[in-house]
Amino acid sequence: MEEKHQWDKTNQWEEELDYLKSILLKTELVETTKWGGPTYTCNGKNVLGIGGFKSYVGIWFFNGIYLKDEHKVLVNAQEGVTKALRQWRFQSKAGMNEKLILQYVQEAIANEKAGMVYKPAKKEAIVSEYLQKELENDPELKTAFEQFTPYKQKEFLEYIATAKQKKTKQSRFEKIKPFILSGIGLNDKYR
Repeated sequence: MEEKHQWDKTNQWEEELDYLKSILLKTELVETTKWGGPTYTCNGKNVLGIGGFKSYVGIWFFNGIYLKDEHKVLVNAQEGVTKALRQWRFQSKAGMNEKLILQYVQEAIANEKAGMVYKPAKKEAIVSEYLQKELENDPELKTAFEQFTPYKQKEFLEYIATAKQKKTKQSRFEKIKPFILSGIGLNDKYR
């Protein structure tokens, strides 16, 4: 059986990761391996993960946005990009407080059980008045367009809707019309 790939940076943090694992064993979380590292779940749902990086070893809470963080230990790895995930970084085993870690982990488990899970907002549906008019004026084209999956319809809609000038919309429409009539998706040649 082939061994799963482990992160290259974990070897320098072996003692710290073993210590974190020993703490997490005291909880009801189940250890699995996802994305090349240990991930801990509750009722099959991701609660947290641990891993070693170049300059720190850390715990990341998948729904860390809901933790109270009274001790101000959590960080958002990428402000403006990362929505719910929060990290707790350590530079050494000596900096790890078992009691405090367990407090945060138990809160994360309770939050998971309470259904406190971040759900990204749905994107607004794309509308192209230009394409809509063309489809209404050509029943054969409309029928062919409706045969596509919503994902492929969206690709056509985006392609037309992102054009700013009317002449660009027209030239893009002329380009995609044969694709639609032939049942070929806009990006099928790249799949």
